[in-house]
Amino acid sequence: MRRFTFLLLIFLVMPLCGWCQADPEKACRVEDGRLIFTLDSRWTARQRDQAVKMFDLDSALVAKVLKGEPVPDSQRVTWAVKKIDGTLVELSKPLQSVSGGDPSKQDVTMLDDKWMGPKGIRDRESAPYGMNYFTRFDAFSYRNGVATFFLPGFSNAREVYLSGTFNDWSTMQAPMQKTDSGWIIMARLKPGKYQYKYVIDGRWTPDPHNRQGQDDLYGDHNSVVFCYNFSFYLRGHQGARGVTVAGSFNGWNDTELRMQRVSGGWIRAMYLREGTHAYKFIVDRTWITDPENKTVRPDGAGNLNSFVSIGDTFTFRLAGFTDAKHVMIAGSFNGWNQNEFSMDRVAGGWVLPYVLKAGNYEYKFLRDGEWMTDPGNPYTTGTGDFTNSFLTVKPNHVFVLDSFTNAKKVIVTGSFNSWNKKDYRMVRQDGKWKFPIRLSPGKYTYKFIVDDKWILDPANPLWEKNEYGTGNSVLWMEQ
Repeated sequence: MRRFTFLLLIFLVMPLCGWCQADPEKACRVEDGRLIFTLDSRWTARQRDQAVKMFDLDSALVAKVLKGEPVPDSQRVTWAVKKIDGTLVELSKPLQSVSGGDPSKQDVTMLDDKWMGPKGIRDRESAPYGMNYFTRFDAFSYRNGVATFFLPGFSNAREVYLSGTFNDWSTMQAPMQKTDSGWIIMARLKPGKYQYKYVIDGRWTPDPHNRQGQDDLYGDHNSVVFCYNFSFYLRGHQGARGVTVAGSFNGWNDTELRMQRVSGGWIRAMYLREGTHAYKFIVDRTWITDPENKTVRPDGAGNLNSFVSIGDTFTFRLAGFTDAKHVMIAGSFNGWNQNEFSMDRVAGGWVLPYVLKAGNYEYKFLRDGEWMTDPGNPYTTGTGDFTNSFLTVKPNHVFVLDSFTNAKKVIVTGSFNSWNKKDYRMVRQDGKWKFPIRLSPGKYTYKFIVDDKWILDPANPLWEKNEYGTGNSVLWMEQ
């Protein structure tokens, strides 16, 4: 059952008395067959955002209502606005407009900006690579960080909005401009993958000229587009019948990414996610490395691959061990291939510059055939022979537990690591236990384990009940 329907059922059985109209958590009620939201202009930005998130409201719509601005035509058919006093405003709509049927196929959608899209998905960097498949060349373009969406036709439409993962599925933030041949809008976007739909006079519509889509979880699909950031180029080979490129990013599929013949060679423009990627060209079924790329490494099976990196460089360092003959490094970032990355000997130790996308990684050094964790990195996971060093590139959250200075061991665990009781050992720094991590947007539950005793986060007031009756702390990660 969808979250919004579930909320409606809750409100239908809850008593209607005792509502505190200034409380964002109690802003919704059901009365006389209508769903009513009481908004307060005295709310802080945080309180307003709390109500928007809790009841899945369109943030732009709420902002307009609280400012006293008129509701746009695309939403006025469904939403009614009633001013109560100097600070309170009621936003309401009939219950029957949200019950039954597929809302994406109704003539007028009253749903909010996050309801229609895949809930919680912000997938700009979720795909390792991607290409576009449009039936019209002018339906989409991307140059210098600016994406241009063009919807031909629909001359009788009154208004058209662009809604997608890039604007939290807002139905009001991106109005398109009408031209003599259709509707157009430009948006500044970073390279990556995006899902979107057009809202044409209130009707959600996938892009009719985009052949690439993804299930929207409501019986239809969202259009998918990629903003490119890379081009593979192979000079020469003009007599070849066909050339493709394959690599670690697409599972080494040698038939998928066909390159285009151009003057002087072959090219394939595409989106390639931040990180390090191995690749080769296939010229008439013959695999070759990139002759113009000097970065070539063994694959561990007796072959060589070309490598390309996108993003910032991280340098793995192993201090000392200067008497070692060779040092390799392997980890989750290369499938634990122990024969692929040989570290360079430098004064005082060993180094390997390597580009990693933002995320969490486990790794080890292999010194003269002997595995060892990184002595310069205090963060580890696992136990015994399966202990690995833990690295977070561009962490966006740090778990912190104050006090407990006499504790011997503190673990942080939660829904982000399947409640593993042995991983994610916190490190004591400046009198506090800390653990940096990279988390995707969304909701997480967690706890600390202090010397085998489970506790809630004493610094976090957000928590919820669990099946054991003890509760879990709650963490919300924003984009």
